[in-house]
Amino acid sequence: MSHWVLLVLAGLLETGWAIGLKYTDGFTRLWPSLFTAAAIVVSMLLLAMAARGLPIGTAYAIWVGIGALGTVLLGSVLFHEPLTPARLLFVLLLVVALTGLKFTSQA
Repeated sequence: MSHWVLLVLAGLLETGWAIGLKYTDGFTRLWPSLFTAAAIVVSMLLLAMAARGLPIGTAYAIWVGIGALGTVLLGSVLFHEPLTPARLLFVLLLVVALTGLKFTSQA
C-alpha cells in the first residue's frame, strides 16, 4: 500500500479519535473510550508506517492537517459548532497548505 494512502488513512483516524474524545465524556464512558483509544493507536501506527517512505515533517504536518480539517468539519455537522466565513477561510488555507506539502514532497 502506498505511503500516501497510509498517511490519509492515519489522518482520517485522527479525525475519528479527535471527535471520539467528545463522546468519551472525559473517558468516563467505556465503549466510546475504547474506540477512541483504538483509533489513536492505529492512527499513530499508520503514521509511523507512512513515515518510512515520506519525510517526517511532511507526513506529520499532513497527518495533523487532515485531522484538524476533519475535526472542524465534523464538529460543525455533529456538534453544531459555528462554521463562520473566517473559519471556512482558514480551513481553505489549510487545504492549500496540505496540497502544497504533497506536491513539493520528494516522495
